[in-house]
Parts: sequence; C-alpha cells; structure tokens
Amino acid sequence: MTVPHVETYTAKLVFEQVGMNEDSYEQSIIEVLRDELGYEHLYGPDVIRTSDRYDDAFLPGTIEHSLKSINPSLNRRAIDGAITRLKEIEGGSLVAKNKVFMDMLQNGIEVRWFDGTEDRTDIVKLIDFDEPRRNSFHVVNQWTYIERGTNKRPDVIVFVNGLPLVLFELKSPARAEADNADAYQQIQNYKKQIPSLFTYNAFCVISDMLHTKVGTITASESRFVEWKSADGNYETTQFADWKTPLHGMFPKERLIDILRNYILYSGDAKILAGYHQYFAVNKALESVREAIGGSGKGGVFWHTQGSGKSLSMVFLAHLLQDAIDSPTLVVITDRNDLDSQLFNQFSMCSDFLRQTPIQAQSRSDLSHQIASRRANGIVFTTMQKFAEGDAALSDRENVVVLVDEAHRGQYGFEEKFDRDGKNTPAPHSSFGARCQMPPSWDSRAHPSRLRTVLRARSLAITSMFTT
Repeated sequence: MTVPHVETYTAKLVFEQVGMNEDSYEQSIIEVLRDELGYEHLYGPDVIRTSDRYDDAFLPGTIEHSLKSINPSLNRRAIDGAITRLKEIEGGSLVAKNKVFMDMLQNGIEVRWFDGTEDRTDIVKLIDFDEPRRNSFHVVNQWTYIERGTNKRPDVIVFVNGLPLVLFELKSPARAEADNADAYQQIQNYKKQIPSLFTYNAFCVISDMLHTKVGTITASESRFVEWKSADGNYETTQFADWKTPLHGMFPKERLIDILRNYILYSGDAKILAGYHQYFAVNKALESVREAIGGSGKGGVFWHTQGSGKSLSMVFLAHLLQDAIDSPTLVVITDRNDLDSQLFNQFSMCSDFLRQTPIQAQSRSDLSHQIASRRANGIVFTTMQKFAEGDAALSDRENVVVLVDEAHRGQYGFEEKFDRDGKNTPAPHSSFGARCQMPPSWDSRAHPSRLRTVLRARSLAITSMFTT
C-alpha cells in the first residue's frame, strides 16, 4: 500500500538531490511559457515602473499599446478613458471589484468621450477574442507590489495586454515542510495584504511541482484542482505532471478561450471550469453546430456525479449564443424540483449569460415563450409539458433543446416522433442530452433508464462525451 505522505517525502528528497528548489522551479515555469508557448519574459526588478511607490498593477506601457492595437478605430481619448475606469473600479469588497473587472474583461468597457465635435460612446475591448495572437502575453517573475505599506513579490504573474490575470505561487519541490497548502495560504495572505492586485485576477495557480492546481480568488483549498489533460485525452491523465496545466491552459488561443468562456460568477462564487468541463463542452458545442439545420443529432453529454454538470450546461449555453446566431434554448428536466434547481443555477449566472432565464408555467406558456421571439431566450420546462398535446411547439431551426438527466425514465410519458425520428413538438430543433450514466447501462437492472436513452437515440443522439 502506498502511503501518500511517505511518497511525497521521497519525491521531495529526489528533488533536493538534483538541486531543484523554488528558484529553479520558477525558472522552469518561465522557460515553458517563454520557449514553448511564445510568451515574452520580463524580470520584475528590471521593469521601469510608473511610480516609485510600486503600486501600479498594470505592466507599464504595454496596456496602452495593446489596447490601441486591438481597438484600432478608437481615439486615444477612448483608450485613456478605459484605462482610467480600470484603475478606478469601485466596490466595497475584493469580490465586488473583481466581478466588475471580469465583466469588463469579457465584454469590454463602455466609454464616453468627446471627439472635438460631439460626444461619442464606444466599447473598448481589453482582449481581442477573435484574433488571440494580436494580444500581448508576458510572463513576469518577482513583480514587486506595495499596498498600505506592505511589500510583496509574487513568484510569477502572467500579464495579458498588460493586465495581471494569472498569479502563480510556487513552493520548493525539495522542502518537505512546504507544499500546496502553504502556497494556498500564501495567496490568502496576499489577498489581505495587497488586495488591489487581485482586483484584476482571473485565476491563480499553486504548485509544489508534485501537484499543480488552479482556482479562483473565492475558491477554498479543496476547490483548487488539477488540470490533468493538455489536449482532452483522458487516457493520459494519470501521467499528468507540472507541465500538463501549462500546455493545457496557457497556449495563447486556449488561455483566451478560457478567459472569455470558462470563468463565471455564480452569486459571489467565482468559478473556473475544470479540464473535463472545458474539453467536453467544446466537443458538445461542435456537435450542436453540426446538428443545426441538419440531422438535429445534438449528442449525449455524460458527466459523473458531482463533477459540475449544471455549470457545464451554463458554459455551453453561453457559448451557443455566439456560435449559433442567438438561438433560443429550451432546458428540459423530468421533475419540478430539478427544474427549480437548474433554473436557480442559470439565474445566478445571468450576468455571464447576458440574459435572464424564465420558467414556462404550462405547455401553452412554453409555446408562447418560443413563438414570441425569433432569437435568444433560455426557457425552462419539464418533460411532462411535452405530453400535454400533439401540436408542434415550434418550427424554428435556431432552437436548441437541452435535456437534463437523460438517463432517467420519464415516469410513463412517451415522446412522439415522426418517421424520420424527429420529435414532433419541435420538428426542426436540435437536441442534446445530458446524463449521469452511460447509455450502455444494463437494461435488465434499469429498464426505464435504457428506454429513456433509446428514445434519445430515436432522436439520433449518437455521440457521447465522457469525463
């Protein structure tokens, strides 16, 4: 039997023998980001700061140049106005300020400025999400930051367009008494001592080289988790090492995608998607794209219990808005309590979704909610409402139906299909199912579950995405 603390001690002894300490580990992180992923490296003490007080959070000169580069049509006054708003984010707490910043980061900053003739209103992008390579990427070590007389120097910070978005806290691989728990506690101390730096934080990384974990400023230590795949291949997760999250999260296009689509606030809890959510949701997105206007074969999205299924649906709903020209999403559950639970989760993420979900009160209300719009909208309903009549609910093609808990029976309600396998209540919609157990589940033990999946397959849901 392997004893974890003995195994950890043995590994750290090996690191000590080969001369691997915190400084050399820091350099190894930098080398991967610089040499393999194309980041520009800066040594913090060599950077000329804008103030001798060392209270400037942004990379001097870079933020101005970057914002002008990715907003070429905007006047310098608009850029300066955006930077001023960034520096003057208001809010009573760090979380409140970070919420405001994340909205700015993902959606841009609205600025009003005078062009010499009239007042204008524009959106200044902080990141070019369409052309990731147009952004600037820097890895900076030993960046001094002083706040309220406290001088701190985080190990490594990744700046994107001059913004300090990712903070690394490292512990020596060779010190048995220092590990990720100490790294996590160090970040908690930083949040109290230099909170202004964390106003602009997207997520944090803690690592003692044996284990590398990622999390947000609101995450408990248990919510800092490993990113175990670089490319979505789950067969190699047992071989994940400290380089895996670097190659899995920090390629430039990947990092920009995560910043835009896979970080959200659910109430006051800041959520960063796990690696299984990131790769599975992207696969589901491609599957639904192919289904729109075609076969309607959206696919089965299979998660294990406790792995963030509801949030995966939120991430997918967010992505679908841009990917499929503002579709209407219909989310189906099989019980009223689940309908309320999932609806509440989506409601808590309404800022991220840029719209407020609604619950259909009856079949006629469901029909009205779909028919009264040609785009957008997230409508929650229960499976029972599909059994209350035979008339088509919609003939639109930009309707995406997400079925929650698709592995379960629907308590005797039988969906109706035409000869081509289309669901007659919404004949041109695309369907996707999310389930907790694989469709190959033993029908003799769980016949209702298999019947449900077979009905889903009669919708031609043929692909399954697993964690």
